Amino acid sequence: MRIYSSLWNADDWATRGGAVKIDWSKSPFVASYGNFKAESCSASSDCSVNSWYAAEALESNEQQKLQWVRNNYMIYCYCTDSKRFPQGFPPECARQGSN
Repeated sequence: MRIYSSLWNADDWATRGGAVKIDWSKSPFVASYGNFKAESCSASSDCSVNSWYAAEALESNEQQKLQWVRNNYMIYCYCTDSKRFPQGFPPECARQGSN
Protein backbone atom coordinates (compact mmCIF):
# COMPACT_ATOMS: atom_id res chain seq x y z
CA MET A 1 0.00 0.00 0.00
CA ARG A 2 1.25 3.48 -0.80
CA ILE A 3 0.11 6.98 0.10
CA TYR A 4 0.50 9.87 -2.31
CA SER A 5 -0.38 13.52 -2.11
CA SER A 6 0.23 16.65 -4.08
CA LEU A 7 0.15 20.36 -3.47
CA TRP A 8 -1.45 22.54 -6.12
CA ASN A 9 -2.62 26.07 -6.59
CA ALA A 10 -6.34 26.34 -5.93
CA ASP A 11 -6.43 29.84 -4.52
CA ASP A 12 -9.01 30.89 -7.10
CA TRP A 13 -11.66 28.62 -5.55
CA ALA A 14 -10.40 26.71 -2.49
CA THR A 15 -9.73 29.71 -0.28
CA ARG A 16 -13.07 31.34 0.40
CA GLY A 17 -13.66 31.97 -3.28
CA GLY A 18 -10.20 33.44 -3.78
CA ALA A 19 -10.47 35.89 -0.87
CA VAL A 20 -7.54 34.27 0.96
CA LYS A 21 -4.45 34.10 -1.23
CA ILE A 22 -1.56 31.70 -0.87
CA ASP A 23 1.58 33.33 0.50
CA TRP A 24 4.09 32.04 -2.05
CA SER A 25 6.96 33.67 -0.14
CA LYS A 26 6.58 30.77 2.35
CA SER A 27 7.44 28.20 -0.32
CA PRO A 28 8.64 25.58 -0.86
CA PHE A 29 5.74 23.83 0.80
CA VAL A 30 6.54 20.43 2.23
CA ALA A 31 4.20 17.75 3.51
CA SER A 32 5.12 14.53 5.25
CA TYR A 33 3.41 11.66 6.99
CA GLY A 34 4.68 10.48 10.36
CA ASN A 35 3.49 7.36 12.13
CA PHE A 36 0.90 6.85 9.43
CA LYS A 37 -1.09 3.66 9.86
CA ALA A 38 -3.48 2.85 7.04
CA GLU A 39 -6.57 0.85 7.88
CA SER A 40 -8.68 -0.02 4.92
CA CYS A 41 -11.56 -2.16 3.84
CA SER A 42 -12.08 -3.17 0.24
CA ALA A 43 -15.15 -4.58 -1.43
CA SER A 44 -13.42 -7.94 -1.83
CA SER A 45 -12.36 -8.30 1.81
CA ASP A 46 -14.36 -9.51 4.77
CA CYS A 47 -14.74 -6.41 6.95
CA SER A 48 -15.81 -6.83 10.52
CA VAL A 49 -19.25 -5.46 11.35
CA ASN A 50 -17.77 -4.04 14.54
CA SER A 51 -15.12 -2.06 12.69
CA TRP A 52 -15.27 1.70 12.18
CA TYR A 53 -15.88 1.03 8.46
CA ALA A 54 -19.36 -0.23 9.25
CA ALA A 55 -20.33 2.77 11.38
CA GLU A 56 -23.47 4.48 10.08
CA ALA A 57 -22.94 7.76 11.91
CA LEU A 58 -20.77 9.50 14.47
CA GLU A 59 -21.69 9.42 18.14
CA SER A 60 -23.00 12.72 19.55
CA ASN A 61 -19.68 13.65 21.20
CA GLU A 62 -17.82 12.80 17.97
CA GLN A 63 -20.18 15.04 15.99
CA GLN A 64 -19.46 17.89 18.41
CA LYS A 65 -15.69 17.40 18.03
CA LEU A 66 -15.98 17.33 14.25
CA GLN A 67 -18.09 20.50 14.26
CA TRP A 68 -15.50 22.22 16.47
CA VAL A 69 -12.73 21.34 14.02
CA ARG A 70 -14.82 22.59 11.08
CA ASN A 71 -15.63 25.86 12.87
CA ASN A 72 -12.05 26.52 13.93
CA TYR A 73 -9.94 25.16 11.08
CA MET A 74 -11.88 24.61 7.86
CA ILE A 75 -11.75 27.53 5.47
CA TYR A 76 -13.30 25.81 2.46
CA CYS A 77 -15.79 23.01 1.94
CA TYR A 78 -16.46 21.96 -1.63
CA CYS A 79 -19.76 20.44 -0.48
CA THR A 80 -21.14 23.97 -0.13
CA ASP A 81 -19.55 25.43 -3.27
CA SER A 82 -22.45 25.65 -5.72
CA LYS A 83 -20.31 27.73 -8.12
CA ARG A 84 -17.92 24.83 -8.51
CA PHE A 85 -20.68 22.25 -8.82
CA PRO A 86 -23.58 23.91 -10.70
CA GLN A 87 -24.82 20.48 -11.86
CA GLY A 88 -25.02 19.11 -8.30
CA PHE A 89 -22.66 18.12 -5.54
CA PRO A 90 -20.56 14.91 -5.48
CA PRO A 91 -22.17 11.88 -3.76
CA GLU A 92 -20.00 12.13 -0.63
CA CYS A 93 -21.52 15.53 0.12
CA ALA A 94 -24.91 13.94 0.83
CA ARG A 95 -23.31 11.79 3.57
CA GLN A 96 -21.49 14.74 5.10
CA GLY A 97 -24.57 16.54 6.31
CA SER A 98 -24.68 20.27 6.96
CA ASN A 99 -21.51 22.24 7.38
